[in-house]
Amino acid sequence: MTVISYEEAYPGIQFLPRSRNWWAWLKGTPAECAHLDSEINWIASLLPDAVYFRGKRAVRRESARPEVSLCRACLIQTIADELKDYPGRVVAFEPDPAFTQYFFVAVPDFGPSGLAPAVSAAIEKRLAHDHRTCTTCDRHAAWLWFSREEIASLDEADKIGTAAGEPLCAAHGGRKLCEAFERIEEANVFYMNLPYGEAGAYVWI
Repeated sequence: MTVISYEEAYPGIQFLPRSRNWWAWLKGTPAECAHLDSEINWIASLLPDAVYFRGKRAVRRESARPEVSLCRACLIQTIADELKDYPGRVVAFEPDPAFTQYFFVAVPDFGPSGLAPAVSAAIEKRLAHDHRTCTTCDRHAAWLWFSREEIASLDEADKIGTAAGEPLCAAHGGRKLCEAFERIEEANVFYMNLPYGEAGAYVWI
């Protein structure tokens, strides 16, 4: 596995010099965007190319991008284009305002990541059979978005299988996710990644 540089991985993001000095490297702490020097009400740890299997990290890209800590604006700037350009299918659940993790799990990783079998089956069914048009434009709906009003908890496997959801193209699906983050006034997100594989789900804890 090759780890690429911060400059290559996060063009346009300015990092605090103290978060990239030798002491930070020695401690193994991630680089922090410059806004975290004064804005600390919204912080997210982004590990773009990693997924966790019951606490054990697995990398899902040959050239992995390093972990970073970002404010909300820098997080959205970093993830927006990648969400829009992801070619696969996504079932995404709107996070609770008190969420601490928001991560993507590809279908083959549902079991190892700890998703309950009934939940995995319900999500797989929606990924396989939802072939609709985006509610915002006339493009193919690659995303199925569930608001918290529809699905309040991932324990609701029956609702996941039957709720209407909002079909969205990749561009509007990614925008919907970013808008959900923008509505949350404060957050301390310990882990977020980016989509990988052919299809999967964005879930929250």
